[in-house]
This record gives sequence, C-alpha cells and structure tokens, in this order.
Amino acid sequence: MATSNTLSRLFGKFARYPFPKSIQRLINQIYVSLFKINLDGFAPIESYPTLNALFTRALQTPRFIDPNREMLIAPCDALITVCAPVTYNLALQIKGMDYQVGELLGQKEVLTNYLYFNFYLSPKNYHRFHAPCDLQISEVRHFCGELLSVNPAALNQYRYRNAFIRNERVVVVATDVWGQLLYFVAIGALNVGQIVLNFDPSIHTNARVHKNPKIYTYNPPINIAKGTELGRFEMGSSVVLFVQNSATFDSLQGQEISFATPIATFKQPDIS
Repeated sequence: MATSNTLSRLFGKFARYPFPKSIQRLINQIYVSLFKINLDGFAPIESYPTLNALFTRALQTPRFIDPNREMLIAPCDALITVCAPVTYNLALQIKGMDYQVGELLGQKEVLTNYLYFNFYLSPKNYHRFHAPCDLQISEVRHFCGELLSVNPAALNQYRYRNAFIRNERVVVVATDVWGQLLYFVAIGALNVGQIVLNFDPSIHTNARVHKNPKIYTYNPPINIAKGTELGRFEMGSSVVLFVQNSATFDSLQGQEISFATPIATFKQPDIS
C-alpha cells in the first residue's frame, strides 16, 4: 500500500508546483497533447498555473441540466465500463471480475432491485463530479486503502482483483427523488492525490491512515440540486453509482459520455 500511496503523493506535489510560466505552459501543452484533451468549454491552456489546476479545471460553459426530476444524468465525463443490475449483492469492476457490494459500501444490508454504473475518468477527462439527481445527503463513509490503477486494462489483471474494495474511497449515502437510498462512490486511484467533497471540506483523503472507516453524518441532511458540483478528483479515477428502481435506460456500456447526459429514468416505487 505504501508504494502506490507514496507515488501518488509525490505526483501530487509535482502537479501542484507552480513552475515558471514558460515551463508550466510547456508542461500543460505536453499533457494536453499526450492525452488528447479537448479544452472546448474550458479556460485556455495558458490560464492554468499548475498541472493540478489543469487536472481540476472547472467548466466555463454550463451544461444543460434536464429539468425532469425523474431523469438521472451522468455525474461526470467518463467511459461507462459497466452498466448492469446488482445480482446477489455482487457487482462487476470489469467484465469477469466481481466483488461484494457490501464490502465496497461498508454495510451488511443487501441491495435489492438496484442498478449500478461504473464511470471511468481517464487522465483526459474533466475531473469534477456532480449530483446525478436531486439528493439529500445523510452520510459519508471514508475508507483508507491502496491507490491502485483503475484503468480498465489494469482491472483485467488478476493482481488488481477487488481493486475497488482495496482502494481508498468515499461513499456518499443519500436519498433520491423518491426517498430511496442512493450510493455515490468516489474511488481513489494511482496518482489521485485527493478526493475533494465540496459540501464537507473537513474530509481529507490520501492523508493520515485510519484502520476503521470514518463516518460523517448530517442531520438535517444536506440538500444538493441535480447537476450541482459534488467534488473532484485530483487526477483520473472511477465513480460507481448505485440507484434503486431505475427502470428505463439505454445500453450505455462501453460508451464515452459527458456530464449531464441522461442515463436512466426513475420509476415510482411500488408501495403496495
């Protein structure tokens, strides 16, 4: 664990260091060229004083947010690597590699009638993530862990089995538009210096190691409107979203999608 976490911290220091403007511009240009980053809708390349500022760039052009409160939107720019129902409390981190959902979320309760999406944010992607629907956040669980790569090619290797569970992560527990539990999991990865949550800056990741998960509770819950920025990764990583009674959705697996793209429609829960 020490190696991947130390490498990530060192990379974070490099990314945050403000080099002289001419050198920084060159670093930024190399990064943009290497990962084929499209900066349309973002500030120009010379405006970023550090590589980390480029990683965590904010949108300059707002995205359209579907006003239909029952429409679930993509929380980030990403590749959807898996989109499927939770089966026997198992989910896939990649095809052929399953894991126990309870271990990821840190709970014994079994998820029934849930759908999940795996979003992989590569180094080229916009690194901020947003509320996929109107949320009431009641709890955050922070798990320390490794910082293994979550690149789909790496996840196919046996040594990365259970990477989602082994990696540092924060689990946001909330209720959706129908009052049902929704889980938003931000997973750390190699070179991800931090996961930042805007609604609670007291949560610090990739810092001091604690054996047991840290639980943050919010009473009353924190209300977040659909499309509002929840936080950011300070490099690429993954988000796993678990939603209940999400009925209609297109086959999005394997597709690159953008934040605010409709991905599913909630159906009213059967209370009979």
